Amino acid sequence: MTDGSHSPFLSFSREEWAALRASTPMTLGVDDIERIRGINVELSVSEVEDVYLPLSRLLNLYVRASQQLFSVTDTFLGKPTHPVPYVIGIAGSVAVGKSTIARILQELLARWPDHPRVDLVTTDGFLLSNAVLEARGIMHRKGFPESYDRRRLLDFVTDLKAGVDEVEAPVYSHQAYDIVEGHTRTVRRPDILVLEGLNVLEGGGTGTHVSDYFDFSIFVDAESADIESWYVSRFLTLRDTAFRDPDAYFHRYASLTDEQANAEARRIWKEINEANLFENILPTRERATLILEKGSDHGVERVSLRRR
Repeated sequence: MTDGSHSPFLSFSREEWAALRASTPMTLGVDDIERIRGINVELSVSEVEDVYLPLSRLLNLYVRASQQLFSVTDTFLGKPTHPVPYVIGIAGSVAVGKSTIARILQELLARWPDHPRVDLVTTDGFLLSNAVLEARGIMHRKGFPESYDRRRLLDFVTDLKAGVDEVEAPVYSHQAYDIVEGHTRTVRRPDILVLEGLNVLEGGGTGTHVSDYFDFSIFVDAESADIESWYVSRFLTLRDTAFRDPDAYFHRYASLTDEQANAEARRIWKEINEANLFENILPTRERATLILEKGSDHGVERVSLRRR
């Protein structure tokens, strides 16, 4: 463990972090991990054991402590109160693997007896519709902070933290590359909510931000060149799979040659995703409670935990 005197974080090598698993049992099988794994994201049993089991143990301790605080409030008020969801935010670039991490944590945390009801919501559903983005002339900025219905996202998290029994989240279709108008999913007072998205750690300035309601937050980090490589690899995989559907928004890319697809993916990365990473996402890194640093093989090499 590195104890930098001028850093708000304690830094652990993967081996040091893995030792903090203690006796936490492995509750996921090989089939579970294969189901959870994202497109072109390497995920092994050892990765889950070394990185995510210790993290699930830490989060379990935090959630239990939070639940105990509600008992203290009950005692003080002299009447029972209803615990509200423990909210975990996960941020990071496109293609860095945060969706896979969110699914891993959802599965692991739901297997702890103290909080079996764990929901996962992505901020994709809170994007403005393509029609609105086109009308505002910011379709090329999709994924940037201004492309989201931030008021609706904030209301969603605020209602959860206010103990509202049922909260509606909009639905997004990656195939259509747009929100599904008139469709929502209902979130019913989970023990834990995992909220995953590019800019969820956005904060600062005036007003209230979604991140103000997080109990714990994670930033998934990697070198920009590595993320670009992962993005290109994923683009090529999608060209050969999802993009072949005639109804897919990106069906036009299905006929590209390898050379053309590689060039197009790198153009999109440079003009949109890398720009968003450096302008908006990476500056929120230090606001996280925990940072997962990935190497070029997509595996976590270092973990940094904020001093609490």
